[in-house]
Amino acid sequence: MSASHAVERIISSSRRPKSLGAGKPGAISLAMGEPDSGTPAAIVEAAIGALSQGRTRYAPMAGSPELQHAIARHTFAKYARPTMSEEIVLTHGGSAGLAAAMLALVNPGDRILIPEPTYSLYADHAALIGAEVVWVPNLAGGSLDLDTLQQEAAAARMIILCNPGNPTGRVYPDSDLHRLGQLLQDNPGLLLLADEAYADITFDGGTFTSAMTLANVRDQVIGCSTFSKTYAMTGWRLGHVVAPVELANRINTIHRTINGPLSTFIQDAALTALEIPDADLQATAASYQQRRDVVLDLLSGLPGVEMLPPQGAFYAFPKIHSPFSSDEMTARFAEAGVLVRSGSEFGPSGEGHIRISFATDVESLKEGLARFAATVKELV
Repeated sequence: MSASHAVERIISSSRRPKSLGAGKPGAISLAMGEPDSGTPAAIVEAAIGALSQGRTRYAPMAGSPELQHAIARHTFAKYARPTMSEEIVLTHGGSAGLAAAMLALVNPGDRILIPEPTYSLYADHAALIGAEVVWVPNLAGGSLDLDTLQQEAAAARMIILCNPGNPTGRVYPDSDLHRLGQLLQDNPGLLLLADEAYADITFDGGTFTSAMTLANVRDQVIGCSTFSKTYAMTGWRLGHVVAPVELANRINTIHRTINGPLSTFIQDAALTALEIPDADLQATAASYQQRRDVVLDLLSGLPGVEMLPPQGAFYAFPKIHSPFSSDEMTARFAEAGVLVRSGSEFGPSGEGHIRISFATDVESLKEGLARFAATVKELV
């Protein structure tokens, strides 16, 4: 029995691994983008309290009005973007928000510009729709190739931007965001889908410029975020989209059609998450920076390896000058007892790279990197 065309398109184009595998016994995983700390106790207790109070029934199809209001206030406080609750779409994790936004706003045959290397799910969503992906490699220093984006913009429907970046850990400079805003202004039919899942995880006191601050083109900007990374709530599956009301209504129509209502008690717990002090979030980001520094210390100067220092998120993306492909190197690392992700998963220019996640405990990170370094010496 044949599959639908959508399934066939995804299978033929997807770069995402079907399974990361367990590796050999004792293998250390530096492959998953999942905080190791566990969800803060206050959030867990809020969920337990909600369950005890019988908050187990269907929520409103559009989500909890109280949580929509809270996220709208949070968006205004964080980015000085006046935001109404009607502009907030609560989603089944950030992934469902991305999918709903693309399905709602992109048609088959539309062109989507994707700066890369970047999160691999975007291309799979484009394949689901039947849209055309135009890969736009970043410049050597990690910035956007705005000249190419400008050349392609007139014929495109959407740009998808991951900032801070997965897999690179790079944070796009303020100048890139403002030039991107001008590009949108020059092309009023073009939309920007900004995936800012790691917005609260930046290093070295660097500034993060959100697409939410592009006030002159706010009607063309859709922001997607998640509770997964900032609050270590990966398994809770709760995200949100911020979009102009007309677009938000379209996105919500798609999301509710596919997913139905979200869990009531999880939305209750999210209200507690939004009350976590900024100082606590900054401490969490600092802990990731300490681990980032471990990666830099152990990989800097390693023959055959070059890497732009991560500025945010919790990934490093070293290029390994080797005769082997990224997939082949990933397999060799797994044999050596350290699981990583193949760079080719994240776009054409990711070939030759490996993605390392440092969202694990320091002891495991050091041992995993030691195995990584020893294997690199065999590969180059």
